[in-house]
Amino acid sequence: MTDDTEVTSWALEAGRGDRDAAAAFVRATQQQVRRFLAALVSPVEADDLAQETYLRALRSLPSFAGRSSARTWLFSIARRVAVDHVRAATSRPRTIPMADSHDVADADGSGFDRQVALEQLIAALPADRREAFVVTQVLGLSYAEAAEVCGCPVGTIRSRVFRAREDLVVALETRSGGSSDTRDTAVS
Repeated sequence: MTDDTEVTSWALEAGRGDRDAAAAFVRATQQQVRRFLAALVSPVEADDLAQETYLRALRSLPSFAGRSSARTWLFSIARRVAVDHVRAATSRPRTIPMADSHDVADADGSGFDRQVALEQLIAALPADRREAFVVTQVLGLSYAEAAEVCGCPVGTIRSRVFRAREDLVVALETRSGGSSDTRDTAVS
């Protein structure tokens, strides 16, 4: 992962019209933005929302002043894109019923591999806990940066991450019948 100082430098240079810096900024952040959006909405929609995030960000780069890291600023934009998407999706009726991911994944009787199971458990977390967990534990932002991205106090982020971990441990224990090896997996 490229450090925040370099990413912020590219963002500032891109804001002054440097196309190479803009390309470097996008390359350095695109995987994390997509991963963040996939956790907030769905992996299927993440690519389109990432594209929308970069459209908004690139238009706004000239006004980016660097008061926070460019990565934090970009995640704030991605979060707003996801919120706008969810609002728009809930305001219109769904015309095609979606298959339950549990049914699809278990259709052949093979069960879940750990990665798919963990992604599903994270997706099942309440939205505020999932967002705080993904931003801090998956993407590696500090609690202060996560608070800025999510628009809430640091203490709220800490609480949401703690509760998300508790929820994941309980869900893993429930899924596996309470074996101790899933507890080790969830906490590590």
